Amino acid sequence: MPILSWPGARLIGKSVDALVRSGGLQAQCMKAVAERWDTLASVSLMDLSVEAEAFGSPVRFSQDEIPTVTAAIIAEGDDPETLAVPEIGAGRTGEYISAIAQAKKLIERPLFAGSIGPYSLAGRLLGFGEIMMLCYDEPELVHGVLEKATAFLIAYNRALRDAGADGLVMAEPAAGLLSPALNAEFSTPYVRKIIQAIENDSFAVIYHNCGNTIPLIGSILGNGAAAYHFGNAIELSEMLKLVPADVPVFGNVDPAGQLRHGTPASVREATLRVLEACAAHENFIVSSGCDIPPGAPPENIDAFFNAVEEYYR
Repeated sequence: MPILSWPGARLIGKSVDALVRSGGLQAQCMKAVAERWDTLASVSLMDLSVEAEAFGSPVRFSQDEIPTVTAAIIAEGDDPETLAVPEIGAGRTGEYISAIAQAKKLIERPLFAGSIGPYSLAGRLLGFGEIMMLCYDEPELVHGVLEKATAFLIAYNRALRDAGADGLVMAEPAAGLLSPALNAEFSTPYVRKIIQAIENDSFAVIYHNCGNTIPLIGSILGNGAAAYHFGNAIELSEMLKLVPADVPVFGNVDPAGQLRHGTPASVREATLRVLEACAAHENFIVSSGCDIPPGAPPENIDAFFNAVEEYYR
């Protein structure tokens, strides 16, 4: 189950910029991916600018690259109470909710929505460099922004669930830069609050973090997610030793270095290397280390699936 959606833009002949503005095109993109590759589940676009844009953050768009937030909207000394929690549907959130509703009618397999995590959203609202210092210098401000971010994410993720999603991939990569103590204070409690509010017997949350997560795993497991997805910054075989055997762990073939910029031969080698290191663990599910970039050649993705089939055969 790779985090595979953006390469569908090429399959339907649309630009990334067109995709991020249209729920209908996103659904067609997910459908094309599902028809081309036999994934365990379909995953919607991992666009980590959507939620911040709803708060009012400026976003840079381009034809072929994923949108990015360009500036903070709240700063040291500001009162977090002035930060308004957006209505569901603000910005492009309505299109992403619509994409799930439309894809649910087109795809006959489990459907996972994508959403940002609370600390990663707060980092976009405060600035990534700034939030690290503010955790020490003005923790009350950071907690205030996190409360607003969490309130919005609960409502937004419920809307994705109600639109038909069977689960959620929550991306919290900025927390991978924190120390264990800071992660336990500024990420885990808020992630856990969201999960407790949205997860149920028919809706599962997969927590994703592509940072240096091995030192953080004690607090990360406190999130209470149904499963965990880790990036290629770590040796996944070492992480699997630390996670309970009944908790699924996804990862971690390099999405940029291999699936985007590698060759079919190098993708095969990288995929087999991960499988050989990790497949003895029954809770391991092979995946990309993060979302596969838009420009990844389809033949590289084919090589990933072919290598998995080759290994298990």
